[in-house]
Amino acid sequence: MPSVDPVALRDAAGELALEAGALLRDGFGRNHAPERKSRIDLVTEYDRRSERMLVEGIARRFPTHAVLAEESGGHAPPAGGPALVRWLIDPLDGTTNFAHNYPFFGVSIAAEVAETVVAGAVYDPVREELFAAAHGQGSTLNGRPIRVSEIARLEDALLVTGFPYDVREHPERILPLFKAFLVRAQGVRRDGSAALNLCYLAMGRFDGFWEDDLAPWDVAAGSLIVREAGGSVTGYDGGAFRIDARQILASNGPLHGPMMAVIARSASGEE
Repeated sequence: MPSVDPVALRDAAGELALEAGALLRDGFGRNHAPERKSRIDLVTEYDRRSERMLVEGIARRFPTHAVLAEESGGHAPPAGGPALVRWLIDPLDGTTNFAHNYPFFGVSIAAEVAETVVAGAVYDPVREELFAAAHGQGSTLNGRPIRVSEIARLEDALLVTGFPYDVREHPERILPLFKAFLVRAQGVRRDGSAALNLCYLAMGRFDGFWEDDLAPWDVAAGSLIVREAGGSVTGYDGGAFRIDARQILASNGPLHGPMMAVIARSASGEE
């Protein structure tokens, strides 16, 4: 991996997330007229304003870095030439919640080097909680170290998931696995922000997380934060996780095997 300073990138990610989060906090609770990217996928003016603030902030701080953003796509380095670092940003993770004045949304920003996420931050502007991590440096909440839970049995675990945007068209692809976990876990939540779900897992509020059809910017920061907090992040089959794989299984570690077993049984039709 080329030489970079993950701590400096983490700190920059946190600063940028705080700035964009302040914008979202100012806009929260107002009447919004969201546009529809698809039947149930919304976008608001605050998605775009937050993204523009983040892209411009990165360009000022790091003119040799590239950006991949949810709404506007890829941005080449302003200084030209090949980029050593690529930033992945979700300017408003939980847009539907934001548009409906439901207070569970955030800003997610991560830095990737040679296809490896080395730094990231997720900010919840409603609760003023900043989650951050740098490769090899652990994870923090508002600067204090956090750690995953030690729950070892599914029947004692609080799990969380999300539904893809095509769930109405293909419920048979999603609901069997949801049911399989629902009848085994102490509880299952679904609250509309993958980035915050992963951060809640990293600090022990949740014990396990699975979801399909996610984009790189949804999981880049959160997956690093889970790992650096001592958790496990893989594909459904336990294989190496890639942020572009669109499928993620994350846990506190002890629950990873049991969760993979449930997924395998559901996929084979045994449920």
